Amino acid sequence: MNAQQLKNSILQMAVQGKLVPQDPTDEPASVLLERIREEKEKLIKAGKIKREKNPSVIFRGSDNLPYEKTGKETRCIAEEVPFEIPDTWEWVRFVNLVKYAMGKTPPRKDSDYWDDPVFYWISIADMIPNGHIESTKEKVSAIASKQIFKERITPAGTLLMSFKLTVGRVSITDIASYHNEAIISIYPFVDDEKLITEFLFHTLPFLSTMGETKTAIKGNTLNSDSLDALLIPLPPLAEQKRIVAKIEELLPHLEDYDRAETRVSKLNAEFPEQLKKSILQWAIQGKLVPQDSNDEPASVLLERIRAEKAKLVKAGKIKKDKNESVIFRRDNSHYEKLNGNERCIDDEIPFEIPGSWIWVRLNSIYNFIDYRGKTPTKISTGIPLITAKNIKIGYISHTPAEFISEAEFSERKSRGISQKGDILFTTEAPLGNAALADIDNFSTGQRIITLQQYGNSNHLDNKLILSFILSPYFQVELKNNNTGTTVAGIKAARLKQLLLPIPPLAEQKRIVAEIERIFSLQQTMRVRDFTR
Repeated sequence: MNAQQLKNSILQMAVQGKLVPQDPTDEPASVLLERIREEKEKLIKAGKIKREKNPSVIFRGSDNLPYEKTGKETRCIAEEVPFEIPDTWEWVRFVNLVKYAMGKTPPRKDSDYWDDPVFYWISIADMIPNGHIESTKEKVSAIASKQIFKERITPAGTLLMSFKLTVGRVSITDIASYHNEAIISIYPFVDDEKLITEFLFHTLPFLSTMGETKTAIKGNTLNSDSLDALLIPLPPLAEQKRIVAKIEELLPHLEDYDRAETRVSKLNAEFPEQLKKSILQWAIQGKLVPQDSNDEPASVLLERIRAEKAKLVKAGKIKKDKNESVIFRRDNSHYEKLNGNERCIDDEIPFEIPGSWIWVRLNSIYNFIDYRGKTPTKISTGIPLITAKNIKIGYISHTPAEFISEAEFSERKSRGISQKGDILFTTEAPLGNAALADIDNFSTGQRIITLQQYGNSNHLDNKLILSFILSPYFQVELKNNNTGTTVAGIKAARLKQLLLPIPPLAEQKRIVAEIERIFSLQQTMRVRDFTR
């Protein structure tokens, strides 16, 4: 049960007479209702309000059922009454309990009504749900006060309720003000110590959604007829006072509950993503699974990758990389050898990795395939085109689906052929999304680089490298090497030089299996207890 549901439960108990005990010494609500009728009649005779066309009175019959007498007609309204109330209570129509006034909005085009603002003017946006209004976003002029509102200002302390759009929102205005036509100001005919105002302030948001008003509320508005007909359960004044006191006693606890629920909802929303980031960070640091001394070290694996790369260079399939380096350990420090020159790179190494792992530049282990030519011509069917907007974090969305012709696909092949299982990486808009290609025979759009293994594709587990690319470490590196001005992006030359730690192949498999296991469990994990 969320905070609003709990509050509704308390309000339902309140209006059903179940929140506080009844006291047999209380003056019954029937006596209060007679006073209300007398006060209403005085206002009618004084010409301050009009008598409704079909005035009604609700009473209990000898069978203890509620009846309503309208003129000469009397009918049972048991089907209209939403719940039972204590014997000392009475049902009353809203129109027989209060008088209310609708507001107005002066014409916006007439500056005389809005220039030189003097008087507060309340809109629904100013209404603090179940709160007090101390100021407004807009004010109206003295001319508007005289010509539009006839100087009938709503006094401070008046109860307001919205009956359009946000039906049932209530506030009490602490300032003399006018209000718009979506709000009514409410004046109980009898209001000793403002008890009925306070009772309605707390219960109207709940009562305005009950009974026959539900049909009107579906259209996000009430009208004067549905307002007049709204059924109000009326307790004795003394019990109203106890109900209001109990609600106000509970409200701080409801607010605490709401804050706790909000925190938990936020945790539940953030928890899966934060957990994923933590798991990926542990994985890239070699902390997710134990090392096995029997594993072939990553340095041997890297030698095989270099051999494959050399074969491709010799066969003329790829160009020799002038910036390819070798990173190695010596005397507990990290060194990089490039074109016969060595240098210590300890200041570039972000964290320690297991002894069987090795640091590499990204271009040492992957061939980069990208297309920087003209924007391809899209057609309705043909070769699938995967664009940057299709690549999400860890998966590819094929919506929208776009295609290019066979001829254009053949032309684009000259830069390299992306294959199923390759890593597709977005270099801009957005920067750093990555996923494994999940189809054969496709082409990529601009702002995408395909990371493709050299020769034999079994030297690395692309699922693991994808996880490392999506890890917090690598995503921060991307931001630090951002070369964009208005849009974050990274050049291929910089991307090639970013550092990645590589585990032994056997450990790569174990890490991938553990990540998949944890992510599967994570789907069912939620923070539940927020009451402590």
